Amino acid sequence: MLGVEPRSHYWCRYAVLVYVLISTTGRLTNAEFSTDDCWSLGFNKANLLCSSCDQLQKFDLEALKEHCYQCCRRDDTVNAAKQYARARLEVCTCKFGAYPQIQAFIKSDRPAKYPNLQIKYVRGLDPIIKLMDAEGNVQEVLAIDKWNTETVDEFLRTHLIASDEDIKIRLNLV
Repeated sequence: MLGVEPRSHYWCRYAVLVYVLISTTGRLTNAEFSTDDCWSLGFNKANLLCSSCDQLQKFDLEALKEHCYQCCRRDDTVNAAKQYARARLEVCTCKFGAYPQIQAFIKSDRPAKYPNLQIKYVRGLDPIIKLMDAEGNVQEVLAIDKWNTETVDEFLRTHLIASDEDIKIRLNLV
């Protein structure tokens, strides 16, 4: 009986095939959308809590619930967004044609809302944001070449520590 496998081998192969199909199907149904996918659906993955998805039925938006759950973070595992004392947006003006959304952000009044944001023009550089601590030490560098104007604004609002003057204005203490 050379070349013929015993029946037990067929069952093993069948069991392995079934396991692979079940685990793959499980991964596909539990797959999460990317940040860009969520953004295109109207969800901000960085700030969306799953408890918000539960509220959709109150507004007759049940159809969005499945996508919402693929973009949300469980409420009990949410950590506060890491914040930085300062940020520097660096880009080359010669690249504005390739990145009109970044140019629109820089040329608008939005950067003025962030006194701890610096714009620096660096020859030949694609747009990046450098996030720094209070002493000016770079903690993180992010490429923002695919971001739009609103994404840059929302990111800075979330991750930059508000200055004392900004807090006073928000609280109407001026």
